[in-house]
Amino acid sequence: MKRKLPLILAALMLGTAHYAPAQAGTAVFAGGCFWCVESDLEKLPGVRDVVSGYAGGKTQNPTYKNYERGGHREVVKVDFDESKISYADLVAIFLRTVDVTDAGGQFCDRGFGYSTAIHPLDDAQAKQAKQELDKANKILGGKVVTPIEGAAVFWPAEDYHQAYYKSDVRTLTRFGYVTRAQAYKGYRKACGRDARVKAVWGDEAFKGIPKAGS
Repeated sequence: MKRKLPLILAALMLGTAHYAPAQAGTAVFAGGCFWCVESDLEKLPGVRDVVSGYAGGKTQNPTYKNYERGGHREVVKVDFDESKISYADLVAIFLRTVDVTDAGGQFCDRGFGYSTAIHPLDDAQAKQAKQELDKANKILGGKVVTPIEGAAVFWPAEDYHQAYYKSDVRTLTRFGYVTRAQAYKGYRKACGRDARVKAVWGDEAFKGIPKAGS
């Protein structure tokens, strides 16, 4: 039995190497309409969950009706597996899904609440975010205005905002009753999001995202 014990322990150790727990990471980005950012980033391998919400302001428990008055932006919280995708890669991909040259909002959505920002959660994330912004700025000739903000409390948005882009719940629009997914697609196209990102970034637009703009 004594001779078998080391072999058993070695086998167990080899087994755990194949079933290592995910290395949990979290990122917070503001990129205009959170439905759109959620839709883009959830497609990335290694991203485990994306939640729409609000961050950056001073008020507690912001809602869709008052978040901007409290100094918040629409943001997403991204939970990801660091063994499959790095924070730096997430930042780089995120930047290529938004208009980083627009400080007044995003696309047809205007105002501070729709402006872009990165909220690093620690010094390591802040350093990586700056490096990726510097790279983006070099590509775009110094036109990047997306700021790196401090860590902020994340407030989840109302339930009906979550996974809006793929929801089959029907909602009333000016075109009649359609699913939220259909309403989202119509909004995204009419708002000119994909067209503007491609105009800003060219071949870099949506780089790293499977089936971009869907």
